[in-house]
Amino acid sequence: MAITLAEAKVGMADKVNQQVIDTFRRSSLLLDRLTFDDSISPGTGGSTLTYGYVQLSTPGTAAVRTINSEYTANEAKREKKTTNAIIMGGAFEIDRVIQNTSGAIDELSFQAEQKIKATANQFHNLAINGTSAASGAGYVTGTFDGLRKLLSGTSSVITSEVSLTSSAEVASNYQAFLDELDAFLTCIDGKPDMLLMNSKMLNRIRSCARRAGYYERSKDDFGRVVETYNGIALLDAGQYYNGTKSVDVVGTSAATSAAAGKTDIFAVCLGLDGFHGISPSGGGLISSYMPDLTQPGAVKKGEVELVAGVALKSTLKAAQLTGISILPKTT
Repeated sequence: MAITLAEAKVGMADKVNQQVIDTFRRSSLLLDRLTFDDSISPGTGGSTLTYGYVQLSTPGTAAVRTINSEYTANEAKREKKTTNAIIMGGAFEIDRVIQNTSGAIDELSFQAEQKIKATANQFHNLAINGTSAASGAGYVTGTFDGLRKLLSGTSSVITSEVSLTSSAEVASNYQAFLDELDAFLTCIDGKPDMLLMNSKMLNRIRSCARRAGYYERSKDDFGRVVETYNGIALLDAGQYYNGTKSVDVVGTSAATSAAAGKTDIFAVCLGLDGFHGISPSGGGLISSYMPDLTQPGAVKKGEVELVAGVALKSTLKAAQLTGISILPKTT
């Protein structure tokens, strides 16, 4: 069964859980628009959250032939894949005195909202940088395979040749970059629904698209501004806190490195035949546990949890434009 967060909300009687889902949707355009295949049934003992699927890696092709000749055999190729849903979220504690004296800013709502935003950012991070492997430089290991891993080694990874390191370069190179971007998008089977990048790259695309007249912005049902390039939604994948500082989900190489100031764009076609989410059956996608303030206990504990992963049914339904120069090299 396929479900979106909007559809998941409809089946909930608890208004608190409905508000939690709406906060997840407001916090992430990706989560809001992603379709989840909620068909995972935990294995024996409830110890696994594995999702199996068949991925189209090479499509079949057609050709022409002359009289009395044969076609050269060519078969579409599929691979059996598995991925896992990951449990992510967090807990917070509030003293009941703080809650009862929090005034106009409800402390419980504030802490829950911040935890939801952090969980949404973590989902973005895993959707791009996750890997099921136990090791891998630059990956979040022991999770599920994100787009970087899913597309690695495929023909859907294209290297950029246009530099946008300054306003002057944007002004002189915007047409070449948009030509490159359009060519990149043609390697995808169908028009992508979304382009994922960091805020610096989004600023560059915005500048280029505005000059060419392909930039638009509108507000959705949440009052959130959604930017588009030629009808394709642009998403700043945001940042996550690594325990020391906040870093971009879609990184930019250091300005002092050999690949100075370069970043990536990920394009996805959303749907069960392309890039989609996975979740447990029975409505286990999002859960919240809010404290009962009328019960004894000085310190109240709340929790928010998202159980999800991603799958890519066809490598032709996503692509990566890599090595885009957006910052000048420094010594």
